[in-house]
Amino acid sequence: MKLSLVVPCYNEAENVAAFQEATIAAFEGCGYDYEIVFIDDGSQDATMHNLRKLHAQQKCPVKVVSFSRNFGKEAGIYAGLTHSSGEYVTFIDADLQQRPEIVRDMVKILDEKPEYDIVAAYQDRRNEGKILSFFKKSFYGIINRLSNVNLKSDASDFRTIRRSVADSIIELAEYHRFSKGIFAWVGYNTCFIPYVACERTAGTTKWNFRSLTNYAIEGIIGYSTKPLRIATFCGFLTAIASIIYLIVVVLQKLIAGIDIPGYATIIVLTLLLGAVQLFCIGIIGEYVGRTFEQTKNRPIFIAKEILNYK
Repeated sequence: MKLSLVVPCYNEAENVAAFQEATIAAFEGCGYDYEIVFIDDGSQDATMHNLRKLHAQQKCPVKVVSFSRNFGKEAGIYAGLTHSSGEYVTFIDADLQQRPEIVRDMVKILDEKPEYDIVAAYQDRRNEGKILSFFKKSFYGIINRLSNVNLKSDASDFRTIRRSVADSIIELAEYHRFSKGIFAWVGYNTCFIPYVACERTAGTTKWNFRSLTNYAIEGIIGYSTKPLRIATFCGFLTAIASIIYLIVVVLQKLIAGIDIPGYATIIVLTLLLGAVQLFCIGIIGEYVGRTFEQTKNRPIFIAKEILNYK
C-alpha cells in the first residue's frame, strides 16, 4: 500500500461521502494504491451509519475505526496511525477544507525529494478575525520561547509522513497528546508548503475559542517545564519585594516617626500573596494532574468497532 489517508471524524455525517468522492477524483490515474482510514470519534449523529455504507460499497479501500466515546482528534490521529498500512500516511480533515489534491502534491514531493520525511501544509492566509489571529500568533510565539521544540506558525496537522516517521510517533504512547509538538519532537526533515483552506462542505467547525485555549495550554504544559520556573521566579520576586517593604516600613518608623500602616495594607498584602501562591500552585497542579493521569496507563482510545477491507 502506497498511501493511507487518516481522517478523524466527529459529527461529520454530511461530509464523509463527499470526502470519499473527492479523494477518488483527486487520485484518479495516480498510478499507485491508497486507502482511507476513517476514525469515528464517538460521533452523536449518523457518521458511523454513513461510514458503514462507504465500507460496504468499497469504491476505494476503506477502513473504519469507531471509538466507544469521544476521545478527541489527537486520539483519532494516533488510532489512524496504528491502523494504517501505507508507505506514506496523510492526516486530513473530513470537511474538505483540506483538499485531497494537495495530498497528491505532497506524495509527489516525498517521491522526488528523498531528503524530506514530512510534507506539512500551512495556511498562507486565514479567513478569520483579527482577535483570533492575534491569539494564535501569540501562542506560537510563547510556546517557541518556552519549549525545546520549534513550531511553525500557522502549520496544521494536515501533512504527509513516511512510514519511518509514523513508527516513531506510534512509539510515543503518551495519554495527553499534542500532535504539532509530537511532529516537531520526533525530528525528521520537513518540507513546508502553503495552502488555502476551502469552505466546509457541510456542518460547522468543532473548534471554538475555549477549545483552542485548552489546546494551547496542553501544548505549553506538554512540551515545556519553564512555567514551573515562572512559579519559582514569582516566589523569588515576592520575597524580594517583601524584604524591601519591610525595610521601608522600619525606616519610616525609626527615622520619620510614621506609624506602621495598618489594616488596609495588611489586607492588600495578604490578597496579593494569596494570589501569587494560588497562581504558582495552579501551575504545579497542571503538571501533577497530567503525571497522575499518565501513571494510570489508560489506553489512548478504545475501539468499539473496526471494519477492515479484504
